[in-house]
Amino acid sequence: MTSSFFVISLLLLSLSSAVFSDDSSFQKLPIPGQRSGPEAFAFDTTGKAFFTGVSGGKILKYTADKGFEDFAQITKISNTAWCNGIVGTALAGKCGRPAGIAFNPKTGDLYVADAPLGLHVIPPAGGLATKIADSVDGKPFKFLDGLDVDPTTSVVYFTSFSSKFTPSEVLIAVELKDASGKLFKYDPATKAVTVLMEGLSGAAGCAVSSDGSFVLVSEFIKSNIKRYWITGPKAGSMEDVTSSVSNPDNIKRIGSTGNFWVASVVNKIIVPTDPSAVKIDSSGKILQTIFLKDEFGNTLLSEANELDGKLYIGTLTGPFAGIMKL
Repeated sequence: MTSSFFVISLLLLSLSSAVFSDDSSFQKLPIPGQRSGPEAFAFDTTGKAFFTGVSGGKILKYTADKGFEDFAQITKISNTAWCNGIVGTALAGKCGRPAGIAFNPKTGDLYVADAPLGLHVIPPAGGLATKIADSVDGKPFKFLDGLDVDPTTSVVYFTSFSSKFTPSEVLIAVELKDASGKLFKYDPATKAVTVLMEGLSGAAGCAVSSDGSFVLVSEFIKSNIKRYWITGPKAGSMEDVTSSVSNPDNIKRIGSTGNFWVASVVNKIIVPTDPSAVKIDSSGKILQTIFLKDEFGNTLLSEANELDGKLYIGTLTGPFAGIMKL
């Protein structure tokens, strides 16, 4: 929740409890360079490469022939030794910590919701990210998390987990049942950022429908998923979709099927448990649940993202990205 940033001690507990499966249908892709936490994924238009943000402010590109390569960085120091070996939110305010990411398929630009540093965009060739916004209506972003791009309009939708607490204060937000999260939209044509929804309880992920008619938003703290209508007779209104997915994190649409994958855990005080990938339809009905404790142990599963019969699975602090054949 993405995101969903836990303090370092909690993160280390999560990592120490990890159990890795020998299942032949599951592949581990270790994150290089003392980086960790492939939180979210974006696929280029060829479908042959995926991109993920990791600790220390880097965006990595993965291809089958070359493995992981540096693609972009959030700040000028993200490539330095200062930002290597970062766990959780340490130095995130200097190095950056990419959370939600998604391509604009029409331009090739990669949009990034960096948890402490705001909304950024990276050109198709990669390199240093450009900051688009770190506030709205004069109010600084505290803790950005999920992001998606409308495939029909190229409008960017993104969330803040909290408007009161920073990533390093996430445990406080969860304990107090904070409900200051928001859903925003950024229109590349007008360069304007607009608040669409407020009062969200840990707004972790968001996903636009394939026809651009609505966006789903997960509330991690409340274990709820809401819908915001973009078009049609309900445009501008919101509704609850389901409360059947425990502590939902990122939500990702599955092509044009009308279905979505949701990363889920059972949130506990000491460590998140029972990570799973949950497939739902647009009405919130659960279609499938894949339990992932054997592959990831008890840790914060942040995203499950499907492409070409494979599920790409990320965590907040884990040392590898997972790929599971469906």
